[in-house]
Amino acid sequence: MGKDISNMTPRQVRSIFLSDIHLGTKACQAQHLLEFLKEYSSEQVFLLGDIIDLWAMSRGGVHWSPEQNTFVQKMLRRARHGEKVIFIPGNHDEAIREYVGSSFGDIVIAHDYIHTAADGRRYLLLHGDEFDQVTRHHRWIAILGDKAYNFLVSLNIYLSWLRRTLKIPGYWSLAGYAKRKVKTAVSFIFNFEDSVIRHVRDLGLDGVICGHIHWPMIKEIDGLQYINCGDWVDSCTAIVEHLDGRMELILRSAAPKTAVPKLTEI
Repeated sequence: MGKDISNMTPRQVRSIFLSDIHLGTKACQAQHLLEFLKEYSSEQVFLLGDIIDLWAMSRGGVHWSPEQNTFVQKMLRRARHGEKVIFIPGNHDEAIREYVGSSFGDIVIAHDYIHTAADGRRYLLLHGDEFDQVTRHHRWIAILGDKAYNFLVSLNIYLSWLRRTLKIPGYWSLAGYAKRKVKTAVSFIFNFEDSVIRHVRDLGLDGVICGHIHWPMIKEIDGLQYINCGDWVDSCTAIVEHLDGRMELILRSAAPKTAVPKLTEI
């Protein structure tokens, strides 16, 4: 269980980066996301794709909870009150790419974005699906994998109920566990991280902040910073930029932060 945040003063950061929320599905951990947003106040929010799961919704599996609706309202409110909110669509909400360059309720839709951090480093912001060879060239495999993943998520709903019944604390994702095992085995084939970094180097930038693969990470690759936001289905993670430009990976669904080993930051 997370800590009591009802009387907390939000921690001020410069930027918040979120990806792979998958609104419209039962798998979306919107409650954890809302708790995270209560903890952090920012100048800008970047939504890096797969925010809305139009794939799932088009198959008739729409699940829109009050918490998911509250998240949308919070983003609109932040934008309306002067906070910069930029939405970069991913492959699950790719239909919104038709509106790149437009604004909805002061939320700007962009294909990608170059973000200059407080320490001067420049990061390419994007979802990342264009660097996933399965998504790009073998869409049928991506769709099949998505269906298998959704099946595991459905099983996880019953496992979560069983864990609550047995009073086992915390959140554990069967789909996330399976994905970690599979991705470790096949990562050398598709080389997602290296492909993204090569592109960033060609652009002359200092790093990248992306999503897509549901694999939260901050690390250095050949002198450049690779940062992945993770997701709000399995890992419940986000990236925050502190006022000095330092990037930190936040795990929201863990125990109170004082008891959690520091993950990674730069």
